[in-house]
Amino acid sequence: TGTSIKIGISNVESKSPILISGTMNAKKIKEKVGNTPLADACIDAVEWGASSIYCIPVKAGTAGTIGKITEDQKGYGTFEVKGSPNNAYDIVVEVMDAGECNEGSFRYSLDGGNTFTEEMTIPITGEAELATTGLTAKFTDAEGGDSFMEGDRFTFSTTSPAMSNESVISAVESLINSPLMFEFVHIVGVSSKALWASLCTIANDFLTKYKRPLFFVCEARGKKADESLEDYVNAMLEERKGINNIYMQVVCSNSRYQRMDGRVQDINNAGIVTGLYGRAKESQSIGEGKSFPISEAKLLKLLPEGIEDYIETLDKAKYVTIRQYIGKEDYYVTSANMMSPEGSDYSYAEDVRVSNRLVKAVRAKALDELQVEVDPGDIETSITNIQEQINTPVEDAVRDKVISSGSVTIDTENLNILVDEKLDINITYVPMGHVREMNLTFAVENPYAAS
Repeated sequence: TGTSIKIGISNVESKSPILISGTMNAKKIKEKVGNTPLADACIDAVEWGASSIYCIPVKAGTAGTIGKITEDQKGYGTFEVKGSPNNAYDIVVEVMDAGECNEGSFRYSLDGGNTFTEEMTIPITGEAELATTGLTAKFTDAEGGDSFMEGDRFTFSTTSPAMSNESVISAVESLINSPLMFEFVHIVGVSSKALWASLCTIANDFLTKYKRPLFFVCEARGKKADESLEDYVNAMLEERKGINNIYMQVVCSNSRYQRMDGRVQDINNAGIVTGLYGRAKESQSIGEGKSFPISEAKLLKLLPEGIEDYIETLDKAKYVTIRQYIGKEDYYVTSANMMSPEGSDYSYAEDVRVSNRLVKAVRAKALDELQVEVDPGDIETSITNIQEQINTPVEDAVRDKVISSGSVTIDTENLNILVDEKLDINITYVPMGHVREMNLTFAVENPYAAS
């Protein structure tokens, strides 16, 4: 339950999926898949409940970029950066002890100055690798001395590399014959309608052709700097049009968040959402208030500023959002929406997860009965035995309180086992109910009022 595949950018190469367990800390995860968006998504998911994640590293289709360096310095030396970033960083390089190369010292931060590395000496060559980032800092001494002074700061940001849609689809298709058992696939990093539409088709194929149901979790983009909040929300509503599939979930929620390793960064909240699935049984909504609060000590604020006024609109459009209720300090998933057709019985992840569990478990049991003998002289006994076996996973789901009730029926009226050698089997079930809305009515009762 909750086991997932994460497909994302990484500088690590692997011929097979890399296992990330819920016992790993952030350092160990980054050792496995690099200081990359893929690692960040795993770190967030593990922190919120994921126990098993299989990572498929993908090479960047578009390289990340290095932004303009802002200098706040008293020294006369120069500072440059080269390389190709492995992730989106807000880097601060700060001189701690004044001096030339091989004399002065510095430290650096990848999250805008919230956390820093240990202090280190500026190398004699002036070139210092910013570990695991794909970047190298270059300090160059001034001719007249006083190159770097205590307190000199150099700040710049990078953008994350991006995957091509083709590489994502190729990674997904590698799962067709994989022996791994998993519930869903998280596509790490911003994606758009073109990829969502392709993944909807692939999800249908995984069910009908390959008999291994799954669902996808994707990440919608954040607001652009030159975009108004209203324009951003309208763009998201337009992006959602035409996507109608019960196996597609898109997280349109961003926040300033303190990660497990102390870094404070602006993130898409899909890592949190996917982690919560690891704690929830299939029929349980990750929006359940008493069970899945997201601490305000971790999620520092929702982004962009003012998005709270539009969460209801995005929720109705069937995006997954995170919200804060008046009077409650923590944050909560609004609803685990799927981008399902209007009126679907599978509008939420908990609906799809239950269905997928039954499909997998009943099919596995049915395979045990494949090519079993049926006695034409006592068809009733033979069919009853098959029916009882296939009904076992349905009974298990009832026992686990994943469904309320369920049954397996085999059509015997039109049965001609000696000719067509086929059984038509129907599985029906009653799902667990959920409280989606409460209407509270308050009234004063005065027992001493005159009659």
